Amino acid sequence: MPDLVFLQRHTHILCASYQHWIGQPLLQNGLQEIASDVVQQLMQAPFALVSHGTEADPIFNYANLLALQLFGMTWEEFTGLPSRYSAEPLARAERASLLERVERFGFIDDYCGVRIAKGGQRFKINQATVWNLLDENGQHYGQAALIRDWQAL
Repeated sequence: MPDLVFLQRHTHILCASYQHWIGQPLLQNGLQEIASDVVQQLMQAPFALVSHGTEADPIFNYANLLALQLFGMTWEEFTGLPSRYSAEPLARAERASLLERVERFGFIDDYCGVRIAKGGQRFKINQATVWNLLDENGQHYGQAALIRDWQAL
């Protein structure tokens, strides 16, 4: 697991960017909580939450516990993975199109698609929200996805 300073900053960016684009708090209590409480709440949330950075080939930099379970990976495995590998090869063009839509509009809340876990298990994501992350200076910081609904295939 990463250090607490990274997690506190990153979860603040996740929450603030979600509020910016969606107009609602990511967590029930918003950002009024103590930073370490927000880290814990997001890590143990009843939804899967992932994000990737701004690299030319973006690499995952965050996954909460439910996302790690869904993808069948440890923190170290997941956060070293280029995010394109979460989709099967034939679905990667669709994924690239999705990310372009998010880049253009700031967020989408209707993403559906098939993903693949480490062990080869496939699952379908339904109505996921994907949004751009903005750092404290309003600079592009990456993208995140909130997954509330999925089914094994």
